[in-house]
Amino acid sequence: MKPQFKEKFLERMRKLLGDELEVFLEICEKYLPTTIRVNTLKIRKEDLVERLSQKYKIKELEWYEDGLIIEDGFSLGNTIEHALGYFYVQEAASMIPPLVLKPRKNDFVLDLCAAPGSKTTQIAQLMENTGLIIANDIRIDRIKALTTNLQRCGVSNCVVTMMNGNAFRNVNLEFDKVLVDAPCSAEGAIRKNYNVLRMWNLRMIKGLSRLQKKLVETGFMRLKEGGRLVYSTCTLAPEENEEVVDFLLRKYENAEVEKVSLKGLRLRKGIEEWEGKKFSNEVRRCVRIYPQDNDTEGFFIASIVKR
Repeated sequence: MKPQFKEKFLERMRKLLGDELEVFLEICEKYLPTTIRVNTLKIRKEDLVERLSQKYKIKELEWYEDGLIIEDGFSLGNTIEHALGYFYVQEAASMIPPLVLKPRKNDFVLDLCAAPGSKTTQIAQLMENTGLIIANDIRIDRIKALTTNLQRCGVSNCVVTMMNGNAFRNVNLEFDKVLVDAPCSAEGAIRKNYNVLRMWNLRMIKGLSRLQKKLVETGFMRLKEGGRLVYSTCTLAPEENEEVVDFLLRKYENAEVEKVSLKGLRLRKGIEEWEGKKFSNEVRRCVRIYPQDNDTEGFFIASIVKR
């Protein structure tokens, strides 16, 4: 089955990509490579590769030492290694925001929209199970998935909360690092789920943009001076990406966008103008990743520090 693109969607993507539109449409018809993240809280990478190589062909991600590409990995979720929490099935681009966040041992971290836990468990891994993570989400079904994955992966430095993310405005805590991996229209996830195209509409994008602005402001309010906030989405819509970052920059003079770089990845600059709206030139330091750039999902990432 081929993806069915709405005309308005194609029009917008043509504005973003120009002559690359056909390349984008072609890759949207191809399956995503199956990627996993080695859970070094439980096993060494070498030991996991030895175990899985008896069943699968394995390649390493060039830009992340704990990321692996598994050929024909459709049954990975049924393996004993998965049940034991030795790895997390995680799309490659989804591994980038925690790497940009750079959590350190003994940090105090807020993951504002945490479920199902792929990035939370990765943050815990980067912190070597030290410090403390507050992992929040809003619905009980999402919390169940989050807690299951935390337990399976052996995460012991995490407290789970269930509340509207914006309620953290009234919580008297300050965090070293904050991740806002916001709910979004998921335009970058077409390769994983064609239903994204069926549900896609401009009203949804505008509504999500309003929510995302509130969430990123909440995250910034809870950030310590000198701390880092990473805002990320798996969508390509500028209203949900650069416009959200621009909103924060205009409202808070002490917010500053850091340049993001990861060796081995093709990263594109944020766009400074969209449909008549001009954004702060700082949004150029944000990162856009299109599916054709690294054979991944599409993603947007901004690293923001509080001066």
